Amino acid sequence: MKEYQKAKKTTDVSVGDSVRIIRELQELSQNQLAVLTGIPQSTLSAIENNRVSLGVERAKVLAKALHCHPAVLVFPGWELDDSKAA
Repeated sequence: MKEYQKAKKTTDVSVGDSVRIIRELQELSQNQLAVLTGIPQSTLSAIENNRVSLGVERAKVLAKALHCHPAVLVFPGWELDDSKAA
């Protein structure tokens, strides 16, 4: 595989941003996600606006509904330091 150069500009993504982005990529409304998860729409809104902590249990429920790993939601800014691998 060819070597690549990481983009220079980065954007910080909060936990709430990651939930919203993944939800929107799957073309789900907050109301639809509320039905899928049993989490009230008002709570989803508060999570997406970083007014309420996501928490481990809610992360698991949301990840299952959004077809992703909970870590994607809980650690949106995580980067693997390739220089320490090997």
